[in-house]
Amino acid sequence: MTPGPSTRIALLWRGDAETRAEASPQNNRLSLIFAALADLGVTAEPAVYSEAMVEEVRAQLLRQDGVLVWVDPISEQGDRAQLDALLREVAAQGVWVSAHPDVILKMGVKEVLYRTRSLGWGTDTHLYATPAEFRARFPARLAASGPRVLKQNRGNGGLGVWKVTLSGAAGAADDDTPVEVLHARRGSEVEHIGLGETMTRYERYFTAGGPVIDQAFQPRLPEGMIRCYMSQGAVVGYGHQLIKALVPPPPASAGPEAALPGPRIMHPPDAPPFQALRSRMEAEWVPGMQNLLDIATPSLPVLWDADFLYGPKTGDGEDTYVLCEINVSAVSPFPDSAAAPVAAAALSCISAVRKVP
Repeated sequence: MTPGPSTRIALLWRGDAETRAEASPQNNRLSLIFAALADLGVTAEPAVYSEAMVEEVRAQLLRQDGVLVWVDPISEQGDRAQLDALLREVAAQGVWVSAHPDVILKMGVKEVLYRTRSLGWGTDTHLYATPAEFRARFPARLAASGPRVLKQNRGNGGLGVWKVTLSGAAGAADDDTPVEVLHARRGSEVEHIGLGETMTRYERYFTAGGPVIDQAFQPRLPEGMIRCYMSQGAVVGYGHQLIKALVPPPPASAGPEAALPGPRIMHPPDAPPFQALRSRMEAEWVPGMQNLLDIATPSLPVLWDADFLYGPKTGDGEDTYVLCEINVSAVSPFPDSAAAPVAAAALSCISAVRKVP
């Protein structure tokens, strides 16, 4: 690595003009990463972005050696289409970008669950490329295998993720078959509608940039989700959380707090309960994903996470793990233990780019 003030890195997130004017390395959720970069002698600066400030942000990014990006795929402010075009443009002019939009389209979408289903983190997973294919294949799969979880290709915060369950006994399913549907978005209620209406509603997600993914529901979901934080190919921490998404909401008499997820408890990479998961991620699953998706290690994001649910226990009583999504676009919050490895990985990548003739 070649640390020093000659290395410049921007940390980019979404905000308005006032946020941009007031942003500093200390007054935002990324302050630990700013501090870790400063410890390495790197000049790091905020780059608050909105579509109204594209030209100003472009000029700023072109003065950098690299940029780290935290912007959700979908938000109330819009999608990433214009930002991704900007990031591709500055990357083509020599600015190192993490995560690069082309890498996000490989691993930061739900299609990764289908493409990597052969790895040890996979489960019963299917892909529907068109609404016609969805209508033709989903009813029989739902009738044969029990509750399913449908996922739009690109989203966040539970948007476009639905659990679908037959209301009655298993058997043949058609448009008139009653089902229970529950959106993963916080505050959603169970609905009792027909399967045909369910599929009609879900067809809108095929227009949002990709296929629809269909996974078997994991009965151990109430035991919580493990978020495995990664810097390129190395585990840098974990977050364990009791989640409420896709779990029927409690009765109103239980009070509003009963419907909220539990706190995410952060752990360092050497936390004993997660060492089996760490070994599989670093030695098997991440290299396997890279091979399947054609992603070289230097192109892996310097901060990303894989969300796991507990799968069926083995005959020896050991836990298995099922991947439910990969987050690449805007990983936050993250454990304190992640900041230093992320800063070191960013500097290493920029130094490697500088050495390329």
